[in-house]
Amino acid sequence: MAAKARILVVDDEESIRDLLTIGLSHRGFEVKAAQDAKEALNLVGAFVPHAAIVDVMLPGEDGFQLTRRLRQDPHLYILILTARDAVTDRVQGLDDGADDYLVKPFEFDELVARLNAGLRRIQRPETAVWEFAEIRMDDTSHRVTVGDELVQLTAKEYELLRYLLLNPGRVLSKTQILQHVWGYDFPGDDNLVEVHISSLREKIRDRQKSVIQTVRGFGYRLGD
Repeated sequence: MAAKARILVVDDEESIRDLLTIGLSHRGFEVKAAQDAKEALNLVGAFVPHAAIVDVMLPGEDGFQLTRRLRQDPHLYILILTARDAVTDRVQGLDDGADDYLVKPFEFDELVARLNAGLRRIQRPETAVWEFAEIRMDDTSHRVTVGDELVQLTAKEYELLRYLLLNPGRVLSKTQILQHVWGYDFPGDDNLVEVHISSLREKIRDRQKSVIQTVRGFGYRLGD
């Protein structure tokens, strides 16, 4: 089975976020939603979206500014979704790096059609398998092996390991891990991360803490 296309939705209206998250999920996409640019940028590194649907009127950094930052990824399809329909706004959005522009209110089927067309034009080179030391994660089949042994992980353990594998050698703070794995507004604490790290170490036989290393006062990293 082919991996699902990953869609990042950025909109400060909860009703729009819910509509797009539920609707696109039912159409076979994997969706994560953010309410502002800061949350969106925190999601990008671990989620690695194929497409972003960006509202212009965001609190703080607006959608045009966010588009310019997202455009650093040449393989990302960016669709601006907004109530602002002036020609000057459309021109600015396209000049800032958007691939398409859809005005609210919109027909959901049209949005999906534009999304599919854009994804056909801009194809992200997929790396569906990540390896580090003896760990191998196949993100298409969602299989994790250590050596020749299949490892059974919970959904959150899997997301945590994927985030670590996407950032080898990089120190990830507990706050970053909470934001990326549990969500930006998750009301959890550091203990939740510690518990899942401990469980993950046990399952991948990293009891000596030589693969998932603790960097005291900072967080965790995958080490040599």
